Amino acid sequence: MLTRDRPVLPGRAALLMVDVQNGTCNRGLASTRPELHAAATERVIPNLRRLLAAFRAARLEVIYTVIEALTADGRDRSLDHKLSGFFYAKGSWEAQVLDELAPQGDEIVLPKTSSSVFISTNIDYLLRNIGIEDVFVGGFLTDQCIDHTVKDGADRGYYMTCVHDACMAETEARQKAALDCFRGYCRMLDTKQVLALAAEGPPETTGVSAG
Repeated sequence: MLTRDRPVLPGRAALLMVDVQNGTCNRGLASTRPELHAAATERVIPNLRRLLAAFRAARLEVIYTVIEALTADGRDRSLDHKLSGFFYAKGSWEAQVLDELAPQGDEIVLPKTSSSVFISTNIDYLLRNIGIEDVFVGGFLTDQCIDHTVKDGADRGYYMTCVHDACMAETEARQKAALDCFRGYCRMLDTKQVLALAAEGPPETTGVSAG
C-alpha cells in the first residue's frame, strides 16, 4: 500500500536545504524582520545543523539551493524576480550559504532564480540520476520557496517531507498558514522525528535461503 510513512533508505533519501544563505538570513533582519530572525537563530538554524549532522553520518545525500543569478547583471533572472527587483548577483555575499550550514565535500549547490527549485534548475534530472525518492525539506521561506518546492516535488513523483521546525516564514502567522496550505502534498515531521528515522535506517528484511 502506498504511504508517506516510509523509512529512510540509503541512496534513496536526500535533505534539501532551501535558500539558507546570507541574503535570506542575516543580522540586519533583527530590526527589519524580527520574528523571522528570532525563529531562524533560535530554532531553524540549530535544527538544520542537527539534520545535516544526521544525514551526513548516515551517508545520505545533502543538496542546497541558493537564490543566485548566473550572471553579474542578473539578465538571466525570472520575470518575477525582475519585476520584484529581487537580485543576488553571481558570486555575491548574499548568494553564499550561511557559514554555520556550509556544504561539505562534493555536496551539490544549485543556484536558482525562481521560487521552486524544480523550475530554474536541473534538480529533477539530478535526483533521478542519483536515485532519490524521498526529499526532506528545510530552510527559507516556508510560504514562498519551500511551498513551491514541496508542491512541485510532489507533482513530479517524489515523496516530500517538510521538516516544519527547520523552516520559517517572515512571521509565525505566515508560517502556520503556509504549513496548513501545503500539508496535503507532503509528510509533516519535526526535527526529532526525522533524526529518529535517519538513525533507524532501513527496515530489516528476512527471507528464506535458496540453498
